[in-house]
Amino acid sequence: MTPLERLQAYNRGEAVDRMPCVPIVGNTAARVIGAKISQFRGNGALLAQAHTEAYRLFRYDIIRIFTDLYTQAEAMGAIVHYPDDETAYLAAPAIKDVSEIERIVPADPERDGNLPHHLEALQRTLDAVGKEVTVTAALTCPFTNASFLIGAETLVRLTLRNPDAVHRLCELSLETSLRYAKAILDAGGVPSLTDAMSSSTVISPRQFQEFSYPYLKRLIGYIHSRGKSVTLHICGRTNRIWDLMVEAGADCISIDNDADLLEAKEKVGHRVRLMGNVKPSETMLQGRPDDVCQAVLQCIAQAYDNPKGYIVASGCSLPTETPFANIHAMLDTVREVGWPVEPEGLLAR
Repeated sequence: MTPLERLQAYNRGEAVDRMPCVPIVGNTAARVIGAKISQFRGNGALLAQAHTEAYRLFRYDIIRIFTDLYTQAEAMGAIVHYPDDETAYLAAPAIKDVSEIERIVPADPERDGNLPHHLEALQRTLDAVGKEVTVTAALTCPFTNASFLIGAETLVRLTLRNPDAVHRLCELSLETSLRYAKAILDAGGVPSLTDAMSSSTVISPRQFQEFSYPYLKRLIGYIHSRGKSVTLHICGRTNRIWDLMVEAGADCISIDNDADLLEAKEKVGHRVRLMGNVKPSETMLQGRPDDVCQAVLQCIAQAYDNPKGYIVASGCSLPTETPFANIHAMLDTVREVGWPVEPEGLLAR
């Protein structure tokens, strides 16, 4: 089955050859074509080539066009540093003080920063393999993007000292998110939502409900209005906000390895699909193929019977230097398990 055929059949409860599987390949794609990460900047054709070839090599079920979390913030004025061959990082936020908020304007994804190049990569990837596999583009959610506009520590302090400023930054970020989501959908892709700063590792559930949830709900509502489902990834500990993630409209929750997959199934599995959560660093990067196999089997044992479905996946984006053998091991293990899953033999393998 092609990935599209597999996911469509799985969604309908029909027979499939195996469970859906998504090792979340980010900049590891550069290694597939022997490129440096910095070469992706301003080069949609190369970014598309990397993700297309990575998909063809490993044959996973969803492609995610991604380089870093800062593409929207950079397009709004943040300064991003691009090392020669490592993932980009935030060098300076767009503003230093709330008095400068009025200087910020929402980004035009067809013109500003690297967004046009990511859209080009999306379109080229869709043209190459879009008839057989879902192609998504990473979209940074409003609260996290707001943290890149003024600085993460400053934004968290402002939630207590100046909540109105936080909401203004989130509104500006939401407008950029909506514009970028529209461009992704217009191209034929699907936005893949990531919201690292909304983690309970960073802010409290109360702060999430006040400053992140309303903007997530509006963003997800727009994507739903365009007929697409939504996968939402929030890093770190999220068990105290799973219900809110579902209420915001997420159709699938990507569970970080800091969270418990079995607990997620028990708490919200009757309401939402789950995805995860093989450890990206400890297992996928540093482990051996046998370690990956055992971790995948454990995840399947915990969640294969989730009422709303389950996708085998890494807990977050894979580190750049993840061995190809370990990515193959994840897919090979899922293929060996097949469908339907026979739970008695999983952990005896």
